[in-house]
Amino acid sequence: MNFQIHIPTAAILGPALAVFALVAWVRHRRGLPGWQGGSVVLRVVTALYAAAVASLTFFPLWIYGGDYRNQAEWVGQIQPIPLIMADLTMAPNVIMFMPLGFILPLLLPRLDRSRTVLVSALISLGIEAVQLIQYIVFANGRAVDVNDLIANTIGGLLGYAALRAAQRGTTTRRVLDKVSPPSATV
Repeated sequence: MNFQIHIPTAAILGPALAVFALVAWVRHRRGLPGWQGGSVVLRVVTALYAAAVASLTFFPLWIYGGDYRNQAEWVGQIQPIPLIMADLTMAPNVIMFMPLGFILPLLLPRLDRSRTVLVSALISLGIEAVQLIQYIVFANGRAVDVNDLIANTIGGLLGYAALRAAQRGTTTRRVLDKVSPPSATV
């Protein structure tokens, strides 16, 4: 049986964001810590950022079957050797993960530079793993590239550096203090 199924981004991320909005509203109304004032703003920004990254990396989701199914071996979808194909196409991955490196230490004050870079690398590895699983299960043509992992991790590091630079300014530090837990700023 031949088939092609298209699952649009909004079909998955729309309900997910609606559920998040409902949970945020309930927690805000109950006055729970971390769901008041600037902290809830940071959580909303984080949810929107996560949805944007998911939209870019996983969607739209195409599922193929029968003759439409990609017949290439999944192993061929993996680029395991770093920097062989490195070029300017890595720049969007760097840019995509810069907000993560900026937001993570605000959400989780215990994250220093090395932990932020590690978490960025692990999240990137998770994205690449999900893309590989999507290829294996749905035959959707996603490729797994170690250069994406490297670029994303560099983006996390640059985002962390941008946060620390922003915290040096008095005005930006005050704004960041309002949206983050008290121990998040240095």
